[in-house]
Amino acid sequence: MKKMIRLIALGATVAILALPTLANSLELQDQCSQENKDAFYAAFREARTADQPKAYENAKKYLACPPAADATDATQKIIDYLKKWVTAYEEGSKQQQLPVLLYNQKDYPKAYELGAQLLTKDPENLNYLVHLGVNGYLIANLKNPTMSATAVSSAKKAIELLEGGKTLDSWQPLTGKDEALAYLNYTVGVFSLEGDPSSALKNLLKSAQYETLLKKSPQTYAYIGGAYEAGPYAKQSEAYKTNFSGKDETPESKLALANINQIIDRMIDAYARAVALAGADPKFASQKAAWNDSLTEWYKYRHNKTTDGMNEFVAAVLAKPLPPEPTPLTSLPTEPAASGTPASGTTTSTNAATTNGAAKPAAPKTGGPNRPNNR
Repeated sequence: MKKMIRLIALGATVAILALPTLANSLELQDQCSQENKDAFYAAFREARTADQPKAYENAKKYLACPPAADATDATQKIIDYLKKWVTAYEEGSKQQQLPVLLYNQKDYPKAYELGAQLLTKDPENLNYLVHLGVNGYLIANLKNPTMSATAVSSAKKAIELLEGGKTLDSWQPLTGKDEALAYLNYTVGVFSLEGDPSSALKNLLKSAQYETLLKKSPQTYAYIGGAYEAGPYAKQSEAYKTNFSGKDETPESKLALANINQIIDRMIDAYARAVALAGADPKFASQKAAWNDSLTEWYKYRHNKTTDGMNEFVAAVLAKPLPPEPTPLTSLPTEPAASGTPASGTTTSTNAATTNGAAKPAAPKTGGPNRPNNR
């Protein structure tokens, strides 16, 4: 008898444990009654344009119900339509999430992970490319190869499409095409500085042509100065050392020196702009000292080892247009080139390190210039 009681008690316990599952099953059956499914579909249709989140909720409820064994063609059409609509809604939600992650939450790892997913499905979507590209320079200090690759490839493709005539229906939160191109070029330039400074220089010069905050940022011009120094200057200086060092002066050596001096003059201009724009801003204090060291060194090289007139040059430099990359000289200019030989890439400035005789711009210490439009 006691054994029987125990068996009955055990059976009762199993039955009690099964009740929630049975209840859930009954609840699902009740929820998926034809009457409720009709209600879900009616609610979906009513909210489809005016309240899409509500429409999505009702569509998911309908699709959660298993189709009846005797489902009609009309019912299957409803299921197929809802599946298509839900997929489109979820994709649209991801698209709307991207700018929120980038501009509002500034959650760059999530943003670039999502962006990579979106671009896999739609690789020439200009909206994705622009927003991932213009924010790219902000992730340079994270040193994440995957994120960096997405940022740079997005920026390059966006530039290609924009310069090819494509546009966006809405540029928000950017002000328009010019601001987009400025920041896209800046991103490419920042990421190219170390590996290909000559190429980076072209993008950085472009970024400074547009009327954006980049044009007023001292970091922009410090990068330009560093790109000149590590790119064309280092290359031409090394060639001069190889071909003419320790030899008598010739017309060819004078011409080579004149071309190098053109580049040095651009470096002086860029570092002077960085110093002028840094002003008394405390967040640029340490960098300004380094930029001023570079400016002083190169200015003295071009002005007989003196700094006479340098302060006046800095004070007036922002009133002048940014000079373009110099065109190589094919004949000596009327004015003779400065005497002496170039510094051969062994600058002692504190914002550049030397590697194999070529100056290399240091990494930014402040995370770059201000972002556009309250970013």
